[in-house]
Parts: sequence; C-alpha cells; structure tokens
Amino acid sequence: MAEKQIDAQDYLHKILLARIYDVVKVTPLHKLESLSERLGVNVLLKREDRQLIHSFKIRGAYNKIKSLSAAQIKAGVITASAGNHAQGVALSAQRLNMKAVIVMPTSTPDLKVDAVRHFGAEVVLYGDSFNESYEYAQQLSKKKGLTMIPPYDDPDVITGQGTIAHELVGQCDQIDAVFVQIGGGGLAAGIAIYLKSLLPDIRVIGVEAEGSACMKAALKAGKPVDIGYVSHFADGVAVSKAGSETFRILSKYLDDIVTCSNDEICAAMKDIFDDTRAIAEPSGALSLAGLKKYVREHNIRSGNQIAILSGANVKFHTLRMVAERCDVGEMTEGVLSVEIPEVKGSFRNFCNAIGDRSVTEFSYRLCNEERARVFTSIELTEGKKELNDIAKSLKKNGYLVTDLTDDVIAKDHVRYMVGGHPNKKITERLFLFEFPATSQALGRFLETLGDAYSISLFHFRITGLEFCSVLCGFDVTDREDGLMDFIKKIGYPAEEVTANNTYQQFLR
Repeated sequence: MAEKQIDAQDYLHKILLARIYDVVKVTPLHKLESLSERLGVNVLLKREDRQLIHSFKIRGAYNKIKSLSAAQIKAGVITASAGNHAQGVALSAQRLNMKAVIVMPTSTPDLKVDAVRHFGAEVVLYGDSFNESYEYAQQLSKKKGLTMIPPYDDPDVITGQGTIAHELVGQCDQIDAVFVQIGGGGLAAGIAIYLKSLLPDIRVIGVEAEGSACMKAALKAGKPVDIGYVSHFADGVAVSKAGSETFRILSKYLDDIVTCSNDEICAAMKDIFDDTRAIAEPSGALSLAGLKKYVREHNIRSGNQIAILSGANVKFHTLRMVAERCDVGEMTEGVLSVEIPEVKGSFRNFCNAIGDRSVTEFSYRLCNEERARVFTSIELTEGKKELNDIAKSLKKNGYLVTDLTDDVIAKDHVRYMVGGHPNKKITERLFLFEFPATSQALGRFLETLGDAYSISLFHFRITGLEFCSVLCGFDVTDREDGLMDFIKKIGYPAEEVTANNTYQQFLR
C-alpha cells in the first residue's frame, strides 16, 4: 500500500528517470501477421517474455530495490510470491549483491523454487496459500529488519512497470489502444498513468480473467473489495483484492475493462504460438485474449492495437489443457449434450443429422432401454452461429439438445466420466473443490471427512497448475446436517454445483 499519494506528473518524472536498464531489456514490439489478417487490425505484441526472468516483473522489482537506502540494501529484502515476482526480486538482489528472502507456499512446484534459488535467494516454504505466505513474510520482515518488496501496490513498483509504456511510445508512431492484463493492477497502473498523461487519445483497456476480476469489482464498488475465491488457471493474475494505489490510478485513467474466460485465454496462447513460436503463460496471453474479444465486440476494423505478453513461465503439463480448450475459446469447436433414441442405427442417424461436419469427440454408454445421452464435440467454421444452427437442426429432427460449450464442469470433469450413473437411488450433493497440488492434499481431505459421509463421486485430472480442480459428490441420503461444517473445516475453496445441468443429465 502506498504511504502517500503522488500525482501523475510525479509518476511521469519517476518513469522517465528510472535507471533499470543495466538489468532490464528494451523488449521488441512484434506484429502478429496471421492474427492481424484475421481480425482486420494491426495486432502488436510487447514481448516481455524476452526479459531475463521471462516476465515484466523484473522491472518493478528492480526499480523498487534500487530506490532503497544504503541501510535497507545492507539489511536485505523479503517478499512473498509463488510466481514471477519472486524471480524478479531474487535476480534484482543478486545483481545488487544483497540478501533476499522469498516466502513461497508449500504447494509451489519445484521448478519455481529452483528458479528462485538459482538467483541466490533464500527460499522459505510456508503456508498452504499465498495469503498465509504473505502474512508470514510480513512477520519475518519485522523480526529480521528486512524491507518488504510488494508485488504491485507500490509507487516504485508501478513506476518500473510504467517503463513499458515509455518504450511503446518510441516503438510505434500511432497507437490506437493498449490492452493490459490486471491482477493486482501494478502493470496496468504504470502503463495507464504514463500514456493517458502524455497521449490521452490512446485508449488503455484493462483485461481480467473471469475467475479473478477483482479490479472490475473494485470499480463497481468504488473501492477495492475482496472477491474471495479466485481461479488459478491464469495464476499470474489470481488476485482476490486490487491494490489501493493501483485502484486510485486505474479508476481515473482506465478507459474500459474486459473479462475473458479460460477458453479464450487458451485460444490467445495458441495465436501467440502460431505467429511467434513463443509459449506464453496463461496470464501472459490474457491481454491478447482481451484485445481479440474487444475488437470483435466493438467491430473495430483499423488501427494499431497493442497487447502485452507479460510472461512465459508456463509449466509444460499446462499445455495439455490449453490444447484441449483453445478450439472452444476460438469457437472452432462446440460441445453438445444430445439425447437420442436407444435403437439400432441411432448413431448413424445422428451423424447424418449433423451433416458433413467433423465430430471431434463422441462419448456414449447404454443407459436404459429407450433413451441415451451422448456427449459430443463438433468442429465449427462459423463460430457460435453455426453451433446454434446445428442445435436447431438436431431439435427439428427430434433430438433433445443442450449446449455445453460454456459449461466448465462439463469440460473439466463430466466429459471424462460420461455414463457413470449410480446403481441405486441416493440423495447426492455435488461440490467443486480446488485442492493444492500436493501429495498431502487428498489425505488431509479424507482424514478430515472421516466416516461422516460417503463419497459417491470423485474426479480430478492433473493439469500442471498449482491447484487441482476436484469434483466430489457426497451421499447424504442418511444424513445431511453438518456437511457444510466439513466444507468449511477443510479450508479448500469450494462451490456447490448440485444444480449443474451436465451433472443432472449424465451423472445424477
């Protein structure tokens, strides 16, 4: 949190005088040729993946640490982070020959822990969540006299990130809009205050992930608010509460804000790979996902539209989910639930009804003597309109059709469980949990549950993320009271999804 408010002219002065380029690179602005042709605008990508830590975070961390007094530098610094900020602080401290302590959650993958240690920092593993790690880092800061380096809500950090905007002005003669991802808001604040102060005609559009839209919530409420549960797919922007200083800046200088689904982020990751052969992390591609969505929704047909590729520290196994979901994000694939008659030739008749389109997935299991449910994916060439036309055609042929393309439960879980009906009538409640990706998570869950309830359904798939999406059903036929007490006690983020349509159709 900022100790005092500084105005736009102070920020401009600080950004222009930032002395960070002994470590920070001036990154290239790369035109995405194929995507530009598809969208009808010039799409330009600021390549922050080219930094030494493959992320823009080095800018803010280094600028902040260089601003410290001689006594603070001698004592050392500390931060809490499981991501790119940790590497930024570690590398900055290494270059300035000083001590750095990084507190990371116990669920942090070895890959990220090793990367931080590679830069000479001391790693302390503490807590199951970032909030626990951050609180512990604050305790250590006071106990050991170490200066805390905030990840985003600090004028010197914001200044460091704002140097990107200064570079953009020198790299592109005519900028129409800059799309920038928002987590806590440091990157967007630095870019917005610089551009809107010097060149107010440039539009600055913030982009948030649908599952962690804390700045949108803050703008609506008129102040930063904690939105609680956040999705960790785009973990670089998985922040539940916007910063107070970043909110102050963005509430004044941001032109608009757009949110994107995980599928849209996956599609943007594919676009970046297709045009550059770079593999962006989900939060790194978020701004491009927002650019694509905004250009299409507002029918923009000209101009230089810039997105920030903020980072490329992606775990390889995450790409499995990206490959599965990018076609849905681009609407080149639709997902449907279709009820067909249980008679010979039904599959052939169904395929004939679809026509010459490619069926990319077809899951079926015998259910009863009269009707069956089919889970299917269909290749599309004309997006949502074509999918709606297919659904109408199928309904006209007597099929019962449900569009599951936007159903997260369907795509993450049910598609791998189709046909799994209970063989007796039970009263079941279904929950979507987010487990930390540790070997102890399941054991803790089961030990806390004990013998209170029977698990009637359970599914998860490892995706390479630090958190694992788990679908779990409880048989509450004999007892329902106390279930929510268990949910609260286990402490894992959870949401009841018993009313989910896909679950009701395939698994109930």
